Amino acid sequence: MQLFYSPGIISEYYRLTPEESTHCIRVLRKKRGDTIQLTDGRGNLYTAELLDDSLKGCEVKVIHIEKEYGKRPYTLHLAVAPTKNIDRYEWLLEKATEIGVDIITPLECEHSERRTVKKERSEKVITSAVKQSLKAYHPICEELTPFHSFISREWKDAQLFIAHCEKEADKILLSRAARPNGNYVVLIGPEGDFSLKEIEEAHRRGFKDISLGESRLRTETAGVMATAMLYILNSI
Repeated sequence: MQLFYSPGIISEYYRLTPEESTHCIRVLRKKRGDTIQLTDGRGNLYTAELLDDSLKGCEVKVIHIEKEYGKRPYTLHLAVAPTKNIDRYEWLLEKATEIGVDIITPLECEHSERRTVKKERSEKVITSAVKQSLKAYHPICEELTPFHSFISREWKDAQLFIAHCEKEADKILLSRAARPNGNYVVLIGPEGDFSLKEIEEAHRRGFKDISLGESRLRTETAGVMATAMLYILNSI
């Protein structure tokens, strides 16, 4: 199955963007009468018939809709400090999307080595991963957010966790600390880790210390590990 991301689809007829049309017609060699799959990123998987082969915007007709395609029994909000090497951060965006994440927030922390992130670029990386992994849900990518502002939000019915490297903390492995079928918020710090002040503030806001294993992980690896642990926990 080849999936096309079509967030603007709202009716029976829809036109693909010029970029998607070119990929559909020239690369995949689709022709009139063929069927393709589209998603609006909100859980709907559309099967549509190709009505024409215009590279400027080929028209399709929706013939079937599958709602809540691939819906998971939990939600994950991953808040992570972007790495100095942007390629590593984008790798995290890609892999977290493939495994299963709902919201990704880049955090600006005291020890952050990167304090700018291009949201438009992040969106493109996530969209590509959505299409590649055949997801009908498109993760939300937020703007770079200061740590204090993020943890000061209201977290209704959420299980709150923070991963850090301080040895004195009494940490529980995330897969044991989390309860299945929940709404999770997980904080992953920068290469220099969260500051003690940030960790203490997170504790006051209800975030619990968690471990992601015995190894000291890179930021992007920690993000993927947390995402995978929660996926496996909710798949058993």
